Amino acid sequence: MPGHFEPLPGGGAAVALDDVEISIIRSLAVQLLELIGPGPAEDAPDDPLAELFAEGPSEPPADPVLRRLFPDAYTDPEATPGPREAEEQRAHSSEFRRYTENDLRAGKRENALAVVRSLDELAAGSEGGAVLQLSPDMSRQWLGALNDLRLAIGSRLDIADEDDTDLLYRLPDDDPRKPMVMAYLWLGGLQETLVSTLMP
Repeated sequence: MPGHFEPLPGGGAAVALDDVEISIIRSLAVQLLELIGPGPAEDAPDDPLAELFAEGPSEPPADPVLRRLFPDAYTDPEATPGPREAEEQRAHSSEFRRYTENDLRAGKRENALAVVRSLDELAAGSEGGAVLQLSPDMSRQWLGALNDLRLAIGSRLDIADEDDTDLLYRLPDDDPRKPMVMAYLWLGGLQETLVSTLMP
């Protein structure tokens, strides 16, 4: 079990984490929360219907990591549209973003918070590491957060495709990106084994 998730009888997953691993994942999840930003303000109207129809931003985020986490819905990075088609794509993406980004941010925030809370509970009752046990629902939240963490780190490392990932394995030990690369690859292993526990 060390270093990878294993399925639990009846559903869910478990992984053994030491104190350093707990600290790394928690720190990354907190940084992700800071990047995503706070939820609705405390003085926001307590009206679920108004919140449902609240409009979000219509422009893509300036930060490249946030652009990776909240990409435009109607653009194809592989295609080169003409000026009119590009303008139509921007208009559709802007409209889609306005009505979906708040919900997407809330979902990503909830996933990252679930990771932080479960690690805090684990660390409170352990010294030197412990086995984290997740329900099926918590497993899905962890999977979402691990995916977001890898997207964020991958964006900082300028990873665009699988070929870029292969180059990471050949980085010299004195490369300043090495710690971030190791975290990226380790989280990838955790994500892959967690996915396998959720498959029927």
